[in-house]
Amino acid sequence: MDDFSYQKPSTLGDAVEAFSAADDGVYLAGGQTILPVMKLGLAAPEEVIDLNGIEELQAITASDSVISIGAMATHATVAASEDVKQPLPALASLAGIIGDPQVRNRGTIGGSIANNDPAADYPPALLALGATITTDKRQIAADDFFLDIFETALEDGEIITKVDFPVPDAAAYMKFANPASRFALVGVFVARTGNSVRVAVTGAGPCVFRVGDMEAALEKDFSAAALDGITVPTDDLNADIHASAEYRAHLIGVLAKRAVFTAAGAANENGDA
Repeated sequence: MDDFSYQKPSTLGDAVEAFSAADDGVYLAGGQTILPVMKLGLAAPEEVIDLNGIEELQAITASDSVISIGAMATHATVAASEDVKQPLPALASLAGIIGDPQVRNRGTIGGSIANNDPAADYPPALLALGATITTDKRQIAADDFFLDIFETALEDGEIITKVDFPVPDAAAYMKFANPASRFALVGVFVARTGNSVRVAVTGAGPCVFRVGDMEAALEKDFSAAALDGITVPTDDLNADIHASAEYRAHLIGVLAKRAVFTAAGAANENGDA
């Protein structure tokens, strides 16, 4: 690993100023990607700006309709937060099955979505729930945020400050995890708000995506049976040593049905059906 300078600002403004002054700087959130890349010599920034000292980026707040999660909230914090578990248990459950305990105690929601790994767990939650990403410069709808593999709408130096999640009537996340990394071989997040249903998939393609045919069927009948016969084309799906495109397409259907079954059951128990 090459030498670099290290800063740990205590305010958002100081972080932005430090990045602007750096010739070749990077922000450090949980370090789950940038640190391994630096150790391998694939990146050699001159300045590392650690965001972990900025308390304003760690807050979690909730109202009846929206949950706001600071970008530096760790997966473990989100999983344990009553402000998340009570109104949106599907999101807390998702956070609780990311990686292993070490990853959950270091990785952050902001770092995860900024990296946009094609097998990450948070992106389908943002997309299915219609979340809004707030940065130090603007607000970005989840539909406009995830562009391609490891690519987002963020500009150079732009810092995610929080993510706002509308609270749905029903939601659930199901994934088939890689047994080694715990990344999603395929993961499906389903959310229903009123008569609107959104189905988002991770792990199966180069970037998180929605499945329009499933959404249309579920808006008519929010039941697992409504998905019978609906298939996802394999043309743009991933194929590697872990699973073929055909197997991933099969998993999308299976996991979507499980997510709908779980979401519908939870909504019935809470009287939201």
